[in-house]
Amino acid sequence: MTFGGIIISGITKTKTMPQKRFSKKFAITRRLTVALLLSVLIAGATYPVIKKANAASSTCSSITDCTNQINANNNAVANLKNEAVSYQDAVTRLQSQINVVQASIADSQRQQADLEQQIADAEQKITEQKAVLGDDLRTMYIDGQMTTIEALATSNNLSDYVDKEEYRVAVQNAIQATLAKIAALQKQLESQKQQVAALLAQQQSQAAQLAAAKAEQDQLLAYNQSQQASYNSQTAANQSKLNALIAAQRSANNASSGGYYFIRFPGTVRSFNDGSYPYANMGFSMSTAPGCNDNDGPDPWGYCMRQCVSYTAWAVQASGRAAPMYWGNAKDWVSAAKRSGIPVYNTPEPGDVAISTAGTWGHAMYVEQVSGDQIYVAQYNQQLTGQFSHQWRAWD
Repeated sequence: MTFGGIIISGITKTKTMPQKRFSKKFAITRRLTVALLLSVLIAGATYPVIKKANAASSTCSSITDCTNQINANNNAVANLKNEAVSYQDAVTRLQSQINVVQASIADSQRQQADLEQQIADAEQKITEQKAVLGDDLRTMYIDGQMTTIEALATSNNLSDYVDKEEYRVAVQNAIQATLAKIAALQKQLESQKQQVAALLAQQQSQAAQLAAAKAEQDQLLAYNQSQQASYNSQTAANQSKLNALIAAQRSANNASSGGYYFIRFPGTVRSFNDGSYPYANMGFSMSTAPGCNDNDGPDPWGYCMRQCVSYTAWAVQASGRAAPMYWGNAKDWVSAAKRSGIPVYNTPEPGDVAISTAGTWGHAMYVEQVSGDQIYVAQYNQQLTGQFSHQWRAWD
């Protein structure tokens, strides 16, 4: 039965998301949001913190200095690359979390739009039902102008009057029930809308935190990469300087004549196998004592193995005399010998140590033979490669 468009026996409800399904979905989404937020806070504590490396000088003045700076810079770059992996991993994880949160925000926005549409539909339904109510009330009012006596008089019998009164009450109850249900629905939708709005605000806050964290990690990664570039630039400059210094020292070591000092160690010179230097298979580097690298010294006399001073110190001892100890680079041996009371000559004899003071380090050689203005020397590291060689040189 209907009255003015109102269904008395069963009121039609406006279509909406069932409360149980919405509550379950909302609870799951909220738990996901909270879990993501916690993961950001926890994981954020493990993200790498920027460490400003101490950059080495961009210039170097000696082979040792250049070599040490290059090694230091290479180590710094290696460490920065390891840190960069952590920064990139953090950026990737944050971007993944941002994608998840953005998807949740989009879902919440869809829910919000759906609820707003349902609320609008409910409001429209209320407006429609109010219009129907107005028509029904007017009809009931006109019909209700009769007094009870008049209504009874105009009724065919008492039964008609009772039926009419029951119908009137039923219509009133149906109208009230319809309005009550629509109002309840509207209230329910408004509550759901508030929940979604709160969740959306939380998700947007989380998205902002994630974006800020990602921006910080992007900044750390960019700074890390700029440091790597700076170190690599310094290394290139130092390598260029090192190459020039090595070329100059190699040129000085290869000089075939002139400017030698001859240190004559006291004692009788005996013959020995010049190829039996015990450290021929040890490591080699361009470092100098006492800063020898692993496996290249220092040797028993305080020199880095497979360098010219190590070989000549060994050769002096192998020839039956006391080896010079801790005299430094080859170019320092002349002054060290004089301080030690060991004579230094300008003409050679077999068994002397010939010293060239040219270049950064100078060069030390063991004189095996003398023939006129030529000396035949045994030497290590003439080409700065840690190798043994013989050579005839003009000494004057």
